[in-house]
Amino acid sequence: MFDRLNAYRIMWVLVFFDLPTTTKRDRKRYTRFRKEIMQDGFQLFQWSIYLRHCMSRENADAHVARVKKLLPSKGHVVIMSITDKQFGMMEIFRGLDQVKSPDAATQLEMF
Repeated sequence: MFDRLNAYRIMWVLVFFDLPTTTKRDRKRYTRFRKEIMQDGFQLFQWSIYLRHCMSRENADAHVARVKKLLPSKGHVVIMSITDKQFGMMEIFRGLDQVKSPDAATQLEMF
């Protein structure tokens, strides 16, 4: 029962973005945004989609707030939080082959 409840408490935060890269300044903003969310523990999931595993809603909210502080002045950014249960129901395909969803982080977070 406890594990089942955790599947609804554990969260995944996904950041989708489409930032302009036409000028040198735009590319610099794109690179900075990408590097800073990666420093906050987000991993590449798919081109311009990054995700982060969070142990609770409160932890997810803290990471969402950090991403909001990093938002560039141009472009389109979407931040979505979903439960571990919802994430586990996602179907992922590479070509016609279905692949397994990424595993949850096994490392204990202390902050």
